[in-house]
Amino acid sequence: MPIKLSLAGNPNSGKTTMFNALTGSDQRVGNWPGVTVERKEGKLKGNPDVIVQDLPGIYSLSPYTLEEVVSRNYLISEQPDVIVNIVDATNIERNLYLTTQLTELGIPVVIALNMFDDLAKRGDKIDLEKLGGLLGCTVIPTSAVRNTGCQGAVEKAVSLVGKEFPHIHCFNEEIENALIEIESLLPEIPASRWYAVKLFERDAKAAETLTLPADVSAKIEAIIERTVKNGCSPEEIIARERYDFISKVVSSSVTKAPASLDPSARIDSIVTNRFLALPVFAAVMFLVYYVSITTIGSMGTDWVNDVLFGEIIPDFVTGLLEKAQTALWLQGLIVDGIIHGVGAVLGFLPQMLVLFLCLSFLEDCGYMSRVAFIMDRIFRSFGLSGKSFIPMLIATGCSVPGIMASRTIENESDRRMTVLTTGFIPCGAKLPVIALIAGALFDNAAWVATSCYLAGIAAVVISGVILKKTRLFAGDPSPFIMELPSYHLPLWSSVLRTTLQRGWSFVRKAATIILLSTVIIWGLQNFNWRFQMVDANDSMLASIGSILSPLFVPLGWGNWRAVVATLTGLIAKENVVGTLGVLYGVAEAAEDGSEYWDLLRRDYSRLAAYSFLLFNLLCAPCFAAVGAVRREMMSARWTLFALGYQTAFAFITSLLIYQFGKFFISGVFEWQGMVPAIVLLVFVLYLLFRKNKFARKKDRNAVELHGENLK
Repeated sequence: MPIKLSLAGNPNSGKTTMFNALTGSDQRVGNWPGVTVERKEGKLKGNPDVIVQDLPGIYSLSPYTLEEVVSRNYLISEQPDVIVNIVDATNIERNLYLTTQLTELGIPVVIALNMFDDLAKRGDKIDLEKLGGLLGCTVIPTSAVRNTGCQGAVEKAVSLVGKEFPHIHCFNEEIENALIEIESLLPEIPASRWYAVKLFERDAKAAETLTLPADVSAKIEAIIERTVKNGCSPEEIIARERYDFISKVVSSSVTKAPASLDPSARIDSIVTNRFLALPVFAAVMFLVYYVSITTIGSMGTDWVNDVLFGEIIPDFVTGLLEKAQTALWLQGLIVDGIIHGVGAVLGFLPQMLVLFLCLSFLEDCGYMSRVAFIMDRIFRSFGLSGKSFIPMLIATGCSVPGIMASRTIENESDRRMTVLTTGFIPCGAKLPVIALIAGALFDNAAWVATSCYLAGIAAVVISGVILKKTRLFAGDPSPFIMELPSYHLPLWSSVLRTTLQRGWSFVRKAATIILLSTVIIWGLQNFNWRFQMVDANDSMLASIGSILSPLFVPLGWGNWRAVVATLTGLIAKENVVGTLGVLYGVAEAAEDGSEYWDLLRRDYSRLAAYSFLLFNLLCAPCFAAVGAVRREMMSARWTLFALGYQTAFAFITSLLIYQFGKFFISGVFEWQGMVPAIVLLVFVLYLLFRKNKFARKKDRNAVELHGENLK
């Protein structure tokens, strides 16, 4: 039988990093809680008989969020053979609360004191033998980032499998006696000590699991009543006793350096400063997009577009096809369809890799977790929780894991709102669209990409204000508690692995979904409804786009090519670029692609192009993200509501940008577009500034009473 070894610990303690080091897996790693939202498994390198399990991060075995439920249910119901408790050495007080609960499960526990190197840099010292003696566990210093000590912790854990593991006594004598009495009333079950504690706390979920006879429940209640005094709840008493025990353990085994020596504190005095935090964040994001799109990333993209897909591949493939004397339609499909379509997307891969590299660096060094802390102050003033920003940070890589990370939010209305608004943040798949418009119409200006990111945040804030004033989303925002990791130089192997993982995901999508889409688009563009080859303006694609294009005339881009590109973007956002590459990738285009950009400039003004860009960034996400929304919403109606809201928000935003922009730039008032724009602006302002009549309602009651409408 394989040995099941579970990695358990607080969010952001380094579990997934250690999991990757032990198994060689490439699970997502980030400096904020909620990255691991489901249990993951992998075989231990060098010993396939050991199955390593990465559990979602939890602060305690009293679950409030979905990922905490996953961890608790597994540890209690399925019982792994041994637990490696990952403890962040730099935040040991908070981390040990979970440790005191894990030792009550009757499962052998080894403590991996992670980030021990960061602790040493800070000047703190820990007496490992004394700490282990007080906790009743072996304590092994580790650094998951540098893969030191991890193997030793696992080897020690494996050696304990099958051995008895006594729990520690962290309560006073009166409570200990009460727990012994309760445990004696329980049948012989695994984790009986833990169940005794939870029953003492009057944990309803634990009581439901055991389904005890009425007389036993009555005896347990009598024990609780006899023990609890001074009007405190049993749960408060247990929590206070645990923290008192932890305080004694820490004071006995940990020697802390003066706070003034902590370099993280000095850096945070600037980057989390009430007045400087936002300007610093805006400057950092501007620099990231400037490097990614305008400088280093642009040089790589120019080479891929102009040389690789402009000369080498088309010339080579065309030569092969001509020698083989293939049919002209097949040459058109391969060169104009596949190469122009897929190449138009892959051409932006260098820019995406540079962006992913910069974001991975910011995540790994600890800055991005500070951004969540900064945004909590802003979001809370608009009725949102800082927890909502964590999924949005994750979504900068891909919306799907960002949407899934909403499981860290215990409040149902806040969780649904986060799922609904996470798609507003530009993900990696949207970067090619941003880069195309910025390059073709705005001379690769870095402010275009930065403004798109800020527009996504603005869309989240505006949506939060509007939706919090409705029955479905009323209530106070969820409390936000988060450990800020110490700043450290990232391990480049980890940064590069994350960057390449994201890049490979993009390439894989280009080789599958986008390849298929470009073939279909080429066919629809070159054939009419009688399946005869025709000019693009007489094709099936043109007729489909022409039916829908009048809807987008007020937005400034009511031509069929733009509409079709937007529709294919619902399959995958990169398709917007791939489709335009097929539709504009004419055979006589110059090698440097200037004809392609000239055609875009001919069809769109700068204002219309920016309107087109914003609509595609804010409207309904790709099919994969829609599937994630459906899975997290657990309701078809809620999913349709989310997609409808996103699309309507995108339409109104693009309409206002184009119509008012055109009026202020040219001074021309066109009533067909301006009148609806004015009406919609007034309506949006009313929704933003109207009185919130649900402000005093509690969020749980609001969901329970009114949330059924969309179930």
